[in-house]
Amino acid sequence: MRVKVWGVLIALLVIFQSDAVLGLERSGSKVLKEDKDPFISLDENRQMAWVDSVFENQNFEDRLGQLFMVAAYSNKDERHKQDLARLISQHNIGGLIFFQGGPVRQANLTNYFQSISRVPLFIAMDAEWGVSMRLDSVITFPKAMTLGALTDDDLIYEMGKEIAYQFKELGMHINFAPVVDVNSNPNNPVIGYRAFGEEKRLVARKSIAYMKGLQDHGVMANAKHFPGHGDTESDSHYTLPIIRHSETRIKDIDLYPYREMIDNDLMSVMVAHLHIPSLDSERNKATSLSKYVVSDLLKRQMNFDGLVFTDALNMKGVSSYVKPGEVELAALLAGNDVLVFSQDVPKAKALILQAIAEGKISQEEVDERIRKILKAKFWAGLGRTEEIETKNLVNRLNAPSAKLLAENLYASAITVTSNKDDFLPIKQLDLKKMASLTIGGNGLEFQKKLDKYAHFEHFQISKGLDAGSLDNIEKKLKDFDTVIIGVMGISNSPTRSFGVTMTDFNFIKKLGQEKNVVLVTFGNAYATKYIPEIPHNILAYENNSFTQRLVPEIIFGARAARGILPVSINLNLRSGAGGYLPGIGRLAYSIPESQGMDSKVLARIDTVMDVSIKKRAFPGGVVLVAKNGQVVFEKAYGHYDYKKTKEVTTETVYDLASITKVLATTQAVMFLASRGVIDMDKPIGRYIPELRSTNKGNLILKDILAHEAGLLAFIPHYAKTVEAGSWKSDFYRSKEEPGYSLPVSNEMFAVNSLRDSLWVWTVNSDLRNPSPGRRKYGYVYSDLTMYLMQALVETMTNQPMDEFLDQNIYAPLGLQTMSFNPMKKFTKDLIAPTEDDITFRKRLVQGYVHDPGAAMYGGVAGHAGLFGKANDLAVMMQMMINGGKYGDVHFLDEKTIAEFTKRQSIQSRRGWGWDKPEPEMGKGGSAGVLAPKSTFGHTGFTGTCVWADPDNDLIYVFLSNRVHPNANNTILLKDGVRTEIHDIIYQAMRSPAQQKGFWNLME
Repeated sequence: MRVKVWGVLIALLVIFQSDAVLGLERSGSKVLKEDKDPFISLDENRQMAWVDSVFENQNFEDRLGQLFMVAAYSNKDERHKQDLARLISQHNIGGLIFFQGGPVRQANLTNYFQSISRVPLFIAMDAEWGVSMRLDSVITFPKAMTLGALTDDDLIYEMGKEIAYQFKELGMHINFAPVVDVNSNPNNPVIGYRAFGEEKRLVARKSIAYMKGLQDHGVMANAKHFPGHGDTESDSHYTLPIIRHSETRIKDIDLYPYREMIDNDLMSVMVAHLHIPSLDSERNKATSLSKYVVSDLLKRQMNFDGLVFTDALNMKGVSSYVKPGEVELAALLAGNDVLVFSQDVPKAKALILQAIAEGKISQEEVDERIRKILKAKFWAGLGRTEEIETKNLVNRLNAPSAKLLAENLYASAITVTSNKDDFLPIKQLDLKKMASLTIGGNGLEFQKKLDKYAHFEHFQISKGLDAGSLDNIEKKLKDFDTVIIGVMGISNSPTRSFGVTMTDFNFIKKLGQEKNVVLVTFGNAYATKYIPEIPHNILAYENNSFTQRLVPEIIFGARAARGILPVSINLNLRSGAGGYLPGIGRLAYSIPESQGMDSKVLARIDTVMDVSIKKRAFPGGVVLVAKNGQVVFEKAYGHYDYKKTKEVTTETVYDLASITKVLATTQAVMFLASRGVIDMDKPIGRYIPELRSTNKGNLILKDILAHEAGLLAFIPHYAKTVEAGSWKSDFYRSKEEPGYSLPVSNEMFAVNSLRDSLWVWTVNSDLRNPSPGRRKYGYVYSDLTMYLMQALVETMTNQPMDEFLDQNIYAPLGLQTMSFNPMKKFTKDLIAPTEDDITFRKRLVQGYVHDPGAAMYGGVAGHAGLFGKANDLAVMMQMMINGGKYGDVHFLDEKTIAEFTKRQSIQSRRGWGWDKPEPEMGKGGSAGVLAPKSTFGHTGFTGTCVWADPDNDLIYVFLSNRVHPNANNTILLKDGVRTEIHDIIYQAMRSPAQQKGFWNLME
């Protein structure tokens, strides 16, 4: 008998424990949670003394004002300001909720209103995705649905933290966020993208992360819209939505996130204007006015002890049925603590006093709510108010940390919902012919970013074009095998198919059947219901500068994709679709802080460039910095010339001069060495038979590339083709003629055999005498080195070097501008001019190689002739830092790179082909003093340089045309502009203490 009794007791205990744990999902009961005041300060004695002081220094009617929070705007006129001032001074209202305006305007208003208020005001805002939801000039964080795609909720916590910082800077205390509605209805017109998703646990996790980010940093979070606005097809701003779910279903699904948040110390809740017959059957009774919903369900059953706010009382969900003043009283009687967006404070106060007199509510109950509000104010820091500092306010609100966080949030949310045959990220760029198409809206930033990775033809069309216009676009896309489509014009209106037209649907579907289409939806996830299913589908959730710049990085593998679809679209596209898609090591683009660098320090580059341009060191230029595979600084300065005829952009193509030696000729030699085609310890005559009988035949390849083979520094080949300052007629013509088709400059053509002549002159040149007492030649930097190396490459590959490089390196890397003879590919206006050559060519050189010898060689020479933009140089150098691999293609052997880029002898600082910093401490040579000795790169006569630091995974590119209009301009060299900028980059990597120590050392 005793055993049976214990068995029954144990069974009852198990049942009780189960009900205690699970019963909240069933009945809303909260039997296990201890009562806890969420607003108790660490200094409780001082808090209560302040509350008592404020409370007792006002009569009851004045204290009533603390219940009201009215709307404020910083973009309205003086009358609005004075109306609010009267409410504050005459009715002692408790707070303001700010809407549209600007940060500084709002801060000034807040300072004024706080100065005239007897009790410090609560300042609140609906800022679900940051204060930019209401104010201009502030960075925007992602909407909730975008956050719902994140797999790392710590990022959401960080967003809450950053928004709390924004609030503190603006003197605000309550954020009416997060939205914790479980959006189970895709046709919801008011929640939708404002909700984290359709699954209650996901919504709870993300809501808690956001809440904690706010509250851990002194800003009150507010969970809304209680008891759940997720399954409705009407908007409570305009009508009273009816939700017909059972009480059991509501408690199981919609209340789940609230219970979890309350368990995690949620401080406030906003009650929605909904009609839910299963909770309160009174006709047209809004939940915000229902005593059962507010007092019984939320406060008693769910044991919520924080502040309860009404939703805005001017919304049609309540204002259509209850008049101003009366609605405030009804909300108070229902159990709400704070009456938001009150339309008639004086009338409401009078009605509340009357209700107390009639016994509908006691003064003690009202006073208790007022005390709770005051305790919350003290918790929020209002025990002592400080004036908001407006100086640099906008800059503080848009700090690099905020920009980086927003970038990481958007990047982590992007979801690859389908990827047939692992087409993404796109590889084998040289084997594809690609176009992009944007439909609706402005997608120029998206298309511009695509150009960073491959050559594209770009097209833009409006939404809903007629059949003829679409046929015309289809014809233009005929020759492309890969088309990336960005659907930009997405709306948030389910009643209008989210802005997607049937003609667009059919057009996309047809293209997807004919080509490799990558479809990107820049907008509401639910819109994909109206977009055809494409084998390669990406969801960006929103359309802004972040997503437009980030999606191409996903497409080309510069970043991994991590997003998970938070809502279900159809039977084939369910919640949870997506997942991890790894990157393939292409360059990404971010801000300096993403890699631990300081934007403010790097901004010194602006000063150096501006001063240099004013001193006429060069008319313009581009500086690029990449760290850890991320381009963190890319900026253009000045103009093409001193007449300011055209501004330099980051897309401007420059004559790279001697950088050709390392990014063209040496690359080809490394390619051959990586594959064992050549041996750097062998003589060049072994590979070029015609040299065997010359004084060059026994020169060892490694000595040639180290500039220690005895070659002359330079031969002025052009001097043999001019006489008395004029061209010799045997060599040049001003127009192309039979036998004279070698372009040397615009309207200047050389005899076709000129290149052969230069080669003969080079081969027949003398060698220098060996160093005294040595068998080896000393170090002398020589252009002739690369004439020989070019011949080696072309002999071993049996094709012109420029074709070999384009086929094997440049095109597979996706380089857009890296090329010889750029006038064959680009218009002249894309290319910065170099010298106004009065000695040889007698004209301004633009689009043709500046070096005379390279020009006479047909524009393709081992020592000069390469052109490119900064980004292409960065890609090349990143491939080198990556050990010869880039974009899933292995170009060079890592050991070969290490051998070529290390210092090769005690006679110079150089590697094989590559330049290096000076080996002595405190000297950098052509590199910055702070550059480690592992750094390798090269400079160019035209005013260029490129450096890679494998120790720090750092790349520096400097492009200018300092030789314009006169190559004798040496200000760039005398001022050490390139090395100064190189050192600034390293200073940006150091802590302030390290920087200070460095400068003390230099002094």
